[in-house]
Amino acid sequence: MALILDSVTHLGAEARGCVALCASHGGIYAAGYAAMRGVAAVLLHDAGIGRERAGVAGLDTLTIPAAACGDAPIGDGAAMMARGTLSVVNAAAARLGLHPGMRCADALALLVAADLPPAPPQPPMQEARHRLLERGGVTVWGLDSNGLVVPSDIGHIIVTGSHGALLGGRPETAVKYPVRAAIYNDAGGDASRLPVLDDRGIAGAVVSCFSARIGDALSIWNDGYVSAVNRTAAAKGGLVGQSCREIVDLLLDGKT
Repeated sequence: MALILDSVTHLGAEARGCVALCASHGGIYAAGYAAMRGVAAVLLHDAGIGRERAGVAGLDTLTIPAAACGDAPIGDGAAMMARGTLSVVNAAAARLGLHPGMRCADALALLVAADLPPAPPQPPMQEARHRLLERGGVTVWGLDSNGLVVPSDIGHIIVTGSHGALLGGRPETAVKYPVRAAIYNDAGGDASRLPVLDDRGIAGAVVSCFSARIGDALSIWNDGYVSAVNRTAAAKGGLVGQSCREIVDLLLDGKT
């Protein structure tokens, strides 16, 4: 059975033993999450590959067949299925005949036909939430995934390892709760969350995937340089070329 999803975080208990195409990045957190759900194989997005090949770094951590795709928007499973082609495959996928340049749809069909077993039990995932800074009653949280935003983050700033694209183009997926500001990774150039955050009065920015590792909030915080800002962030002094820490400082100082 195949599952086609906009995000790896949408995998539930029903995913065990399935082949999943998820339009999340292929970094360590996303790949580990898929394995934790017991999928038999997974296709992810290469997210521009980026710094230290972080966009595909999760593939080699998996014993199950796994590959990353490009040539389609990140965060859109249907588009990835229709237009995506493989850019990177792990050893287990290569043994089944997957290869760079193969269409995602053909790779998915091959994996389903292989009748693969579920991923073996996985060790617990490492903590993916980090308190980065607190000032004037506002906390800056580092989250390895946008899916980790919780109600207590309302009014605070989140620095996430997730990509800056809406899931399936749906505005409600920009961020679950009304945070004060949100920083993402551009995954090679996608920042479709930013205008939607503007509509909600939330400052937003993305950092270049070549400056910081996608899926790694601490790298976004320590290494990231801004590649795009929304109007709300720009009104508070946010600019392309600032470091993540610099733009967060401005957003903290300009809080209302």
